Amino acid sequence: GIPSSPRCGFSRQIVEILDSFDASYDAFDILEDDEVRQGLKVYSDWPTFPQLYVEGDLIGGLDIVNEMVEGGDMEELLKG
Repeated sequence: GIPSSPRCGFSRQIVEILDSFDASYDAFDILEDDEVRQGLKVYSDWPTFPQLYVEGDLIGGLDIVNEMVEGGDMEELLKG
């Protein structure tokens, strides 16, 4: 989905986290393009979505993002 209309709870949570930090971000609906979806899994070597990238670097999925929020690292990364 897209931030204004996430298609799953995991995506919704990532959007809520990014919004809580007033982060500026772009999104791509991977459910609209199977080639991109499969290619991104190979490119990132990360099998699940959503995937958060910051300045082109894969940060991880929701589990990693939640850990970073809880540890205080997400704000530093996004404001960095």
